[in-house]
Amino acid sequence: MNLPASGDRARYDRATAHLDAPLAIVDLAAFDANADDLVRRAAGKPIRVASKSVRCRSLLERVLARPGFAGIMSYTLAESVWLARSGFEDVLLAYPSADRTGFAELAGDPKLAAAVTVMVDDPAQLELIDGARDGGTQEIRVCLELDTAFHLLGGKIRVGARRSPLREPSQLAGLARTVAARPGFRVVGIMGYEGHVAGVGDSLAGRPLRSRAIRLMQAAALKELAARRAEAVRAVRAVVPDLEFVNGGGTGSVQQTAAEDAVTEIAAGSGLYVPRLFDNYTSFRGRPAALFAQPVVRRPGVGVVTVLGGGYPASGAAGPDRLPVPYLPQGLRYDPQEGAGEVQTPLLGSPADDLLIGDRVWFRHAKAGELCERFDALHLVEGDRVTATVPTYRGEGRTFL
Repeated sequence: MNLPASGDRARYDRATAHLDAPLAIVDLAAFDANADDLVRRAAGKPIRVASKSVRCRSLLERVLARPGFAGIMSYTLAESVWLARSGFEDVLLAYPSADRTGFAELAGDPKLAAAVTVMVDDPAQLELIDGARDGGTQEIRVCLELDTAFHLLGGKIRVGARRSPLREPSQLAGLARTVAARPGFRVVGIMGYEGHVAGVGDSLAGRPLRSRAIRLMQAAALKELAARRAEAVRAVRAVVPDLEFVNGGGTGSVQQTAAEDAVTEIAAGSGLYVPRLFDNYTSFRGRPAALFAQPVVRRPGVGVVTVLGGGYPASGAAGPDRLPVPYLPQGLRYDPQEGAGEVQTPLLGSPADDLLIGDRVWFRHAKAGELCERFDALHLVEGDRVTATVPTYRGEGRTFL
């Protein structure tokens, strides 16, 4: 687990003393340091910011103003359109969409069509887009997604997310030819997200054998993927010589993916906030930048306090690792019979005896941007002061999923 710096709790308490909890903060010094570390690990390749992991326009603008960052990777078409209308000029939609209204907007507006690239991995998606044009004639920019999963025993064992059906270079080239032959579309990029490396920690506390097994799997997976991705890029470039970008990676695999000659840009976002799921990597160590505070509202007994709310589980396969973790003061833990509750959360441990009604307990969320679905504002902390308060997507009335 990332340990807090000496004085962090007092600093955050002072900075937010004038505010009522629950509340969420972003420590800007940590955020900027994490951004610098991502750029260092990308070794000169631009980083496309994954908006799913940030979900705050002000912070997207902040990081994109820094050297080494270029473009956004979005997660829904409605979000992509909104960001493009807000002035972001390079938005890559990371997932296929069935948003007919959004496709009609895209096809009918030359500025939007130039700013947004959509994801395609099936000719049926082209049919859906054409059926949604509603008279719009703008050319739609298309990115093809490569399945990055690692197969063992002839495919009997699969390691990695179930995303694109396009695994072989010939399949990507075939879809590129289909797109090229269809009026109103243009292939501009290839994407491949190796989540089994980028999103899986390889240094699990107290589990050395499993950690070793993960590292061995990831090394083999990266070697196989680098060769297959290079071949896929060559195959698609034979059809589309003017391919604009090849996107790969994620926070946990920035340096490994950047080392591939075929990759031209890296995707990352969680590494800016560094939620708890990104504590378990040997390749980097970030600084927790996004935190939330819950107020103590009860003292049920010795070694116990109860805070308001806090039941903010993250997406993915349900388990203890999807829960927020009590962070400050150090030494608190959940009651195993209750866990993190929707309206109240008991916390156990000797630090509870030093907490008074109204004091704060600071938590880290398990995943990055999902925290912003719980709060309508982020208080930006510099030193021991809140220097700005900015809306999250939710605070701007935008809940895209």
